[in-house]
Amino acid sequence: MNTPTQGGVCACHGRPWVDLLLRKSKVVREGERALSIRAQEERGRAWADEHGYCVRKVWKENLSAWSDVRRPKYDAAMSAVLNGEVPALWCYALDRFSRKGAESVVPILGKARVIFDYERLDSMDERDRRWIIDRAENAREYSQRLSHNVTTTKGRQRNEGRWLGRAPFGLTAHPDTRRLSPDHTPYTCLVSTREEVTPWQVVECIFNAVAAGTAARALARMFNRIGLRTITGAQWRAPQILKILHHPVYEGWLTVAVGAAETATRYVDANGSPVHCVEPSTLPEMIPSALASKARRVLAGAEWTKPKPKDGLPVHALSGKLICAGCNGAMTKSGRGYRCDLTAEGGVCAAPTYVMQKALEAYVVDLWSTRLHASDDDDPLLIAVAERWQQLQRPTETAEVKEARAELKAAADRLDKFHADDRAGFYSGRSAKYRIPTKIAAEKRLDAAEDKVKELTGGDRVDITFLIEGKAAETWEAAAPQLRRDLLGLAIDRVIVSKSPGKGKRFVGDERVTVVWATPEGAEPDADEFEQAA
Repeated sequence: MNTPTQGGVCACHGRPWVDLLLRKSKVVREGERALSIRAQEERGRAWADEHGYCVRKVWKENLSAWSDVRRPKYDAAMSAVLNGEVPALWCYALDRFSRKGAESVVPILGKARVIFDYERLDSMDERDRRWIIDRAENAREYSQRLSHNVTTTKGRQRNEGRWLGRAPFGLTAHPDTRRLSPDHTPYTCLVSTREEVTPWQVVECIFNAVAAGTAARALARMFNRIGLRTITGAQWRAPQILKILHHPVYEGWLTVAVGAAETATRYVDANGSPVHCVEPSTLPEMIPSALASKARRVLAGAEWTKPKPKDGLPVHALSGKLICAGCNGAMTKSGRGYRCDLTAEGGVCAAPTYVMQKALEAYVVDLWSTRLHASDDDDPLLIAVAERWQQLQRPTETAEVKEARAELKAAADRLDKFHADDRAGFYSGRSAKYRIPTKIAAEKRLDAAEDKVKELTGGDRVDITFLIEGKAAETWEAAAPQLRRDLLGLAIDRVIVSKSPGKGKRFVGDERVTVVWATPEGAEPDADEFEQAA
């Protein structure tokens, strides 16, 4: 704790204050000769004792002193000495103070006392002015030369596809070539089976599971439940899974961090071409681009993956579509009617619903038939019906169309994100070189997605005349039980049923039933989505 002050003097000892500015680069480039923070502090305190000062505050920095780095502690220390808050500021050496050259030292010359211990220079000493400026310029030239050499070397290594940092989870770097490859070394065991698991198996599981529709949070819970841990032994969390899913390195691409959020993006060489960080023979082992793209689309909500239907799927006309208005839970077939599922399982529903199957189905079918007959050609409901009928008739082709449309949405979102990042200034400074390649890549992806959708849907017409022009009821009567359920599902998403107003009361559909009609794929629901049957 600091002792009381009085006019820049320690009230307890009667000696003037001095602050210590200590800095060491976060990434040490100077080798073993770089003096540690602790050693600098010891020297600073020894200087203060020798020259009759008391140390007021120690400002410690563990970062670069170059021009593109914010140094809040340096700024605070300079403000204190320039404003007279503290009589002196001690720094071990000029290159620890700043590497911006003369511009950093001119403001203090003859105005504030800054001691450069290694050079034995004092900014208030007239004879030291030239020496301080010269040494500051020397430090700047050294830093520029070092920065140029490091940048040139790193650029050459990146163009060769070398991974310069620590290998990401699931990958390992060759000690000589620094090329990456999947890590097949077992690192943990499952709790139940004691089966050994490798990091790359976890990565593949993440991409496959999310592409199949599993949420990142649910996947993290599943990993933790079966005893799977991260490489450090910690539990999995959703952000860790999201980071893996969005990282291009798992497809074999060399990456760099761009923007304030340090988003990993593909590195491009001087020709604007992305660079692989794996050997050509290793590339087939990486995550396929199609799988990675699908997982990201599912994650973003641009593609919805439906679970495969199971054997024994109910064939009752309204099974799976009925909702109890009392608890917003499902209703299931029970005896001759449909009952609130929560109540049937022993739960408590605020207004448990039961309705006779025959009466409800007759009402809903009549409403369904009337709605289809009254729809115009451009009615969104008929568009949704046509889309769903095509899915029933040609599921394989429809899945391809759905995936193409999902890719189109994801490509449009990616281009929008580029423009948003560009407006936010993410592609400024050192990241400017990635602006045009990123823009071109996003536009090419969008063009390709648009062409694919046109190729798959061009001239494609779906015939649903058998459901319109008053033919829906006739089609229903002639259909098998499973087809009846499918026919209703073409136009209806949910049927919400409220509790009867009294025991033994006659069923009145207009008072108890609300139908949620289908909307075209990707369309936003209308404000009056819940249409009260009338």
